[in-house]
Amino acid sequence: MAIVGAMPDRSAGSDRRPDGLLRVLVVDDERPVREELGYLLGRDDRVATVETSGSALEALRVLEREDTDAVFLDIAMPELSGLDIARVLARFKTSPAIVFVTAHEGHAVEAFEINAVDYLLKPVREDRLTEAVRRVVETHDGTGEGTTAAAHDETIPIELGGVTRFVQRREVLYAEAQGDYVRLHTAEGSHLLRSPLTSLEDRWSDAGFVRIHRSLLVAAAHITQVRFDHGRAAVRVGTVELQVSRRHTSELRDLLVRRGSPRTAPARTAD
Repeated sequence: MAIVGAMPDRSAGSDRRPDGLLRVLVVDDERPVREELGYLLGRDDRVATVETSGSALEALRVLEREDTDAVFLDIAMPELSGLDIARVLARFKTSPAIVFVTAHEGHAVEAFEINAVDYLLKPVREDRLTEAVRRVVETHDGTGEGTTAAAHDETIPIELGGVTRFVQRREVLYAEAQGDYVRLHTAEGSHLLRSPLTSLEDRWSDAGFVRIHRSLLVAAAHITQVRFDHGRAAVRVGTVELQVSRRHTSELRDLLVRRGSPRTAPARTAD
């Protein structure tokens, strides 16, 4: 049974979360918004309990005291913003999944950098909220213990012409640096993201992305062929062949050996 707007002094035995169900905290300084979110989340069969907080400081006190699986977090709040709270939560030993709920599209890139599970625009549609809960569930392992979103797939918000499109990290074949931006290449096309390539490399290395050139970051899982030629290497990703710099060739070779190398093409001979 979902508890909407529950007070911190819970009854005995409520500290045990039903297997597979979520404990959720809704944080928003606007009472009608948090009550509506609490009501909708309370109707979801995957949610065990829902608490609400009207301020960032109150939310942090709840999070320090209660085990929480997911936080549905407004961004524009007095005292501390939702982004500030998310940065604090990132230091927790076990960080709850973060879903931002905001009236502003302009924070999507910052949310991406914090590894938010989802990014909902107000007024929140029930079908989008249902999808956000599904994504939260996917950030939990089989025991139901909370994990960070970075341990699983990552949702990347791409803004273009006032429209935000979401791309999954698993869809990215390779990332290409273009000035202050990165172009993410997928099987369906490419998307421009305002982020330095080094930032993606730091965050995505554990997900199997490897630097093969100062301007290229490749998903090792999507490499289908490697060709070595006179100490240089090239990899095939999708339908594209990418050159590996000499500096990164040995690093790539070591990674492929550890992971199990894809098919290696014979070196080309001089004409």
